[in-house]
Amino acid sequence: MYGSDDRRRRRTPGRGWKAGAVAVGAALMLSACSSSDDPESDKSSKPVKQQPKGEDPYWVNPDSKAAKQAAEYEQSGDKEKLEQVRKIAEQPAGEWILPESAEDQARGFTEAAEKVDREAILVLYNIPHRDCGLYSKGGAADGNEYRTFIDNVAKGIGDRHATVILEPDALLHLVDGCTPDQYHEERYDLIKGAIKKLKSLKNAKVYLDGGNPGAAKPDSYYEPLQWAGIDQADGFAVNVSNYYTTKESIAFGKELSAKVGNKPFVIDTSRNGNGPYTGGNADQRWCNPPGRALGEAPTTKTADKEVDAYLWIKRPGESDGECRGGPKAGEWYDDYAIKLAESSNW
Repeated sequence: MYGSDDRRRRRTPGRGWKAGAVAVGAALMLSACSSSDDPESDKSSKPVKQQPKGEDPYWVNPDSKAAKQAAEYEQSGDKEKLEQVRKIAEQPAGEWILPESAEDQARGFTEAAEKVDREAILVLYNIPHRDCGLYSKGGAADGNEYRTFIDNVAKGIGDRHATVILEPDALLHLVDGCTPDQYHEERYDLIKGAIKKLKSLKNAKVYLDGGNPGAAKPDSYYEPLQWAGIDQADGFAVNVSNYYTTKESIAFGKELSAKVGNKPFVIDTSRNGNGPYTGGNADQRWCNPPGRALGEAPTTKTADKEVDAYLWIKRPGESDGECRGGPKAGEWYDDYAIKLAESSNW
């Protein structure tokens, strides 16, 4: 995702960092498409295990694409590949909620998590004028449709436990200039309303997307977070679908936190084990980049008291798109998944 370290060099007058925005959108389109697994779909032949709740209270979806691939390898007896795929399948990852089935998905995922005494991670990515009309263009048709989407998600969650990651890149695209000015006020209002609605739930935690070290400096990002209602949220999320190291993300997050009332944050560590890719075409660095690795496993036992959790918000092993030999965005990319796992440090 992103190529955002190239934005400052490739700025387009009047439009912001278009090259970086293209990269952002494509990776986020992947995530949205890749997370439509129905919790009521066919079960894997052998469900994956949940992680110890004291270290990792989040729900592992036994019907994820990774879990189904692991089941196939278990059945075929390919122990080496099974070992690698299980590194992904047995970790909790974000469920990107589809607008057309928002209430049913939110209910299904949180109910499944509750049954095993865990907490679901839900990602909401449906803001109007999403992704500046680029690869992941779309989102709700207007403000009213978006409010209905949020209402439906809230109905689905009910009183069950959920950690919600709210609108990746929605604020970044206000900061970098690619979202036209006439949509800014509405976007702040919609995000603020979404936080208010979700925080009215008994057991929902809300983290508003807070960018990453290569996309925006804290000095340009803290006011948008404040205008969007970060004071009412539980915190913000850093490095969503990106590759910046945990160390870099902590430094960025701490600097941003100091400017927004010392709010805590979570870090997406799903694919940041080797940091960002710097070779090849800058516009394609986000797309199935070679040599990457799984980062730290999801946990609430982090290296810093301001970091609430390491999360896998992006689902590793699912393709970023038809680049570098990959299948369509969201499809399981087995060779790439195995390389991510083999390159990991755990």
